[in-house]
Amino acid sequence: MLVTRVTNAIAARAPVGAAQLRVVDGPDRGTAIDLPPIGVVIGSERTCDVVLTDAFVSRRHCSIAPHAQGFAITDLGSKNGTVIDGVAVGKVVAPPGVAIRIGKTLVQCMPADEVVDIPPSTNDHFGALYGGSLAMRQVFAILERASKSAAPILFLGESGTGKELMARGVHDSSPRNNAPFVVFDCGASTESLIESDLFGHLKGAFTGAASDRQGAFAAAHGGTLFLDEIGDLPVALQPKLLRMLEAGEVVPVGGRKSEHYDVRIVAATHRDVFGEVARGGFRGDLYYRLAVVEIHVPPLRARIGDLAKLVAMFLERAGAKALAAQVGGAALERLQRYHWPGNVRELRNVITRAVALAGPDDDFQSLPFVLRPTVAAPEAQTARADRPFHEAKDELVARFEREYLADLVQRAGGNLSEAARIAGLERKFLYKLLERAGLRQKSAPAAGDKPGDDAATDDD
Repeated sequence: MLVTRVTNAIAARAPVGAAQLRVVDGPDRGTAIDLPPIGVVIGSERTCDVVLTDAFVSRRHCSIAPHAQGFAITDLGSKNGTVIDGVAVGKVVAPPGVAIRIGKTLVQCMPADEVVDIPPSTNDHFGALYGGSLAMRQVFAILERASKSAAPILFLGESGTGKELMARGVHDSSPRNNAPFVVFDCGASTESLIESDLFGHLKGAFTGAASDRQGAFAAAHGGTLFLDEIGDLPVALQPKLLRMLEAGEVVPVGGRKSEHYDVRIVAATHRDVFGEVARGGFRGDLYYRLAVVEIHVPPLRARIGDLAKLVAMFLERAGAKALAAQVGGAALERLQRYHWPGNVRELRNVITRAVALAGPDDDFQSLPFVLRPTVAAPEAQTARADRPFHEAKDELVARFEREYLADLVQRAGGNLSEAARIAGLERKFLYKLLERAGLRQKSAPAAGDKPGDDAATDDD
């Protein structure tokens, strides 16, 4: 059976076939094709099941079909070959998430998402997290159920959205809540030490290993291990993590004997994990093993209705309970108009700073809220190395996507079909971009529901 996932992503609610092919690079980028059980033939000839416009694709280039272990891929005598990880293949079975180079086109093979209709939670809290908005209560509903199991969970979302708090909430709500909860930041350890930090090492395993050392898996035995920024895990170590997930065993650095651990894995990343799999920066089989339950954590701008309550909460935590009762008016409107690139973490810092700088006579309206300019001056567009590379790059890309998509939807008059044609994107791919940018929050409507007041519509 192909791997299935439970996910709260909007696009995953659309009915799909046994699997899906996505063109992630090349002239037909953005195209998504449902893969039927009998498979498809890909080529430039019109009689093919999937026709590509790439001039480097043969008339009948290759065939792809679902397989018990992933996907059966067969080259059909193409001129330029069918290539996986730089190697031309004739006939092979590849794992879910594999990216195939066909001419100048890169096609990714994706298993079907499991369609699970879970009503939004009636609670506006999960662990230490607050969220009264529909987007957050949909997340809480999945977490309330998933926390009772031992299934791996993968959180996808921007920095500052509360992924670690969600992981802690899952642990505290699980049968493992009396066992350790261990946090391991995959981006905070050097590549040379990360294997030792994760799996442990034996005395003498390398220069400086003066004694045996317990790794993160051993420390989390019986409990939960939260792997933060899993997208930063070196590719060379990913097979070892996959073995841990599948067999519950690892070999410490310098050891020969496997050690068995009972650990629930919860992971998170702010990266575009689909793109990383396609580029070879993250193993597809590991991704699908981690994403048994996949949670797309909404950015603060996509749940702006929660802002007033969050502001009041942070004011109380900062010792300004009297000001918390005054939240509203022009000051709140200003905070609601802000884009919040740093999400809830930035909101907390803004409120804490405002309380620290407030004068004795300040009320909520006069608090000194310090916000980043939403539109940078031309001279400020120069890239500055005043923070980590990936954080700066991700913010720049996110700002570009939001500005481009907002203008695109406006030009198309809110018609997403027209917007997709203007942008040269497949509609499902455009939906994902709009959701990530906080410009489309429409979930799957119930039977009989009418279209809501969304930022964009699907009307043709």
